[in-house]
Amino acid sequence: MQPVQLAPDAELVGALRNGDEHAFVALVDAYHACMVRVATIYTGDRAQAEDVVQETWLAVLKGISRFEGRASLKTWIFSILTNRAKTKGERERRSVAFSALESPEEEASEFEPAVDPRCFANDGWWLPETHPHPWGGSPDAAYLAAELRECAQTAIDVLPPNQRQVIMFRDVEGWSSEEVCNVLGVSETNQRVLLHRARSKVRLALDAYINGH
Repeated sequence: MQPVQLAPDAELVGALRNGDEHAFVALVDAYHACMVRVATIYTGDRAQAEDVVQETWLAVLKGISRFEGRASLKTWIFSILTNRAKTKGERERRSVAFSALESPEEEASEFEPAVDPRCFANDGWWLPETHPHPWGGSPDAAYLAAELRECAQTAIDVLPPNQRQVIMFRDVEGWSSEEVCNVLGVSETNQRVLLHRARSKVRLALDAYINGH
């Protein structure tokens, strides 16, 4: 499916303020599915995530007249979403507190190994049984690709919530690091650390799947 092409923010905001239904539908088409995935990270429940998204859209419509354009319209919408999803998740005790994203432990452990040191020999090289292998090149690569996507999604689903948020925004949705930092309220350094850890874990899961396939 091709991504929905939205008009520039200024046009969208003006249309929404004028009650343009088509502009609102375009926004829903562009962001709704991603919003549900993000909300589910916090709530742990699809039905509750859907409720949070509906609440967010209502808040967008009610608050669009106060939108000042200090951030992009997308960032503003997802900031509303994450705040509401966080509140819902904390109320249900199904989510890690959002403040954990900026915890001293996360920042202090920036240089913690992303890959288990047991994967390396004493000389620092990969062990034969753990060495990452290049993907593709297989005669049934097209078939394997679908399985790899499923494997990657499974690996993402079991990541810690903070890592899962970042890798989903960056690698699944294609957001820039600046957008992620603005929506999640984390530093560039912290965002980079979380993304590196998440990518490393997903890569190892894929390598394990390929090697055992």
